[in-house]
Amino acid sequence: MKLKAVVLGYESGHYTVLLDNEVAEKLDLRANDRVRVSFEDREVIAIVTLAKNFPKDSIGLYDDVARALGVRDGQLVEVEAVEPPASLKIVRKKLARARLTPEEARQIIQDIVDGKISEIELTAFVTALHFQGMAVEEALNFTTAMVDTGERLRLDRRPILDKHSLGGVPGDKTSILVVPIIASLGYTIPKTSSRAITSAAGTADRMEVLAPVSLSIEEMRRVVEKTNGCIVWGGSLRLAPADDIIIRVEYPLGIDPFFVPSILAKKLAVGSTHVVLDIPTGRGTKARTIEDARRIARDFIDIGGRLGLNIVAVSTYGEEPVGHAVGPALEAREALQALMTMKPSDVVDKAVSIAGVLLEMVGTPNGREVALRAIRTGKAERKLREIIEAQGGDPGVKPEDIPVGDKVFTLYAEEEGFVFFIDNALIALTGKTAGAPRDKGAGVYVHVKLGDKVKKGDPLLTVYAESSVKLQAAEKLLMDSRPVRISRLVGRRMLLEKIDLAAARAVTLER
Repeated sequence: MKLKAVVLGYESGHYTVLLDNEVAEKLDLRANDRVRVSFEDREVIAIVTLAKNFPKDSIGLYDDVARALGVRDGQLVEVEAVEPPASLKIVRKKLARARLTPEEARQIIQDIVDGKISEIELTAFVTALHFQGMAVEEALNFTTAMVDTGERLRLDRRPILDKHSLGGVPGDKTSILVVPIIASLGYTIPKTSSRAITSAAGTADRMEVLAPVSLSIEEMRRVVEKTNGCIVWGGSLRLAPADDIIIRVEYPLGIDPFFVPSILAKKLAVGSTHVVLDIPTGRGTKARTIEDARRIARDFIDIGGRLGLNIVAVSTYGEEPVGHAVGPALEAREALQALMTMKPSDVVDKAVSIAGVLLEMVGTPNGREVALRAIRTGKAERKLREIIEAQGGDPGVKPEDIPVGDKVFTLYAEEEGFVFFIDNALIALTGKTAGAPRDKGAGVYVHVKLGDKVKKGDPLLTVYAESSVKLQAAEKLLMDSRPVRISRLVGRRMLLEKIDLAAARAVTLER
């Protein structure tokens, strides 16, 4: 059947088309059935959405479908019903608790990338994996398939170093220090990073304050060949593209059964040979205890080793923000400050510790001291500025040049004592409420660290926002909670809080 294309002006996430009920009935189609849409020498398999009173001579094409077909408004396309994809049987097989073969893993990942799996079917698949768990062989097969269905960065050099953090701690701007440290010492480190999902800033959000991060594969290659390193947004590169589609289903459900394959696939896609896996350990992170960190590390080291990756995992302190700044612009300022002045000390300590492990993995003795010297001598700062320039930013930028929100609220201590608890999740939520990461200048500056002595009236944290409305929302959030707890005693406090019924109902369970 020939129908007139109507480009809808929206992205669908999966290849989706819109048909009038009567047209669908003529084609013997129901909602979520598939059609083949052809235009000239291109075709797309798309999922059907039904609508009443849509023009009966037309088919609504979401932007990704129209782009794939190269079709414009008003042009005629051929539409025909097709059978469900082969991977639908694979979804049913996994729901029946069966283990998937390498061929089945590859088929379903390919169909996810090609948009042949509906969101309902993908949700069922991801949920089944979450409750059943993923066998090591399945994780291995999914990782390989995710790499093979995307693009790769091919560099004619070895070794290629990398680091990845499992996240969960606000203010972790470590990558902006580690990359220039390693690159300044002559090693290659092409860092692809994510934007924030649950936090106030991801590494890509922080780096974007200093330089463009939405580079193509070719642009990324040129930057790395010129400077030895880069910090770019992985979402613009089509590296393991199935991951971005799967995340859209995982995030609202609060589950992530693919987190091992997705991380390893992106490391393999850039050609990494040596990887340090940073596992923040503490409340609100994936690893609440050292034993949790060891269990996670075993999975990565086992599966990564089978794929030729040399992985060393480190458990890092995750009970308070890294440094003081939380939010894109505030963190970019602090990262530059750390390279220029070696302060805050915890930011520098974490960065040189991770960089040191990477250096020792490739045969450099006393790696931490070598990494520390790269900061102390200014080599790492100079290298970051080279990377900033190569990515299209201003290499002469100073911390004070970076604008932050001009709407400000400061929370002060109401009593004298010692800081014994900082609520990481609440700090991150406050930054998001203030507008981060979309508003680059929004965020939180935490003035205190655990164990600090404070007097009544001392500043505990300052919120920055670009909007008065968002600042008021953040202020209200802080007034209704206690992000920083103070005790009159030094060290531990055995009775933390008396929990009444109202407080218990307000608790958000962590996954």
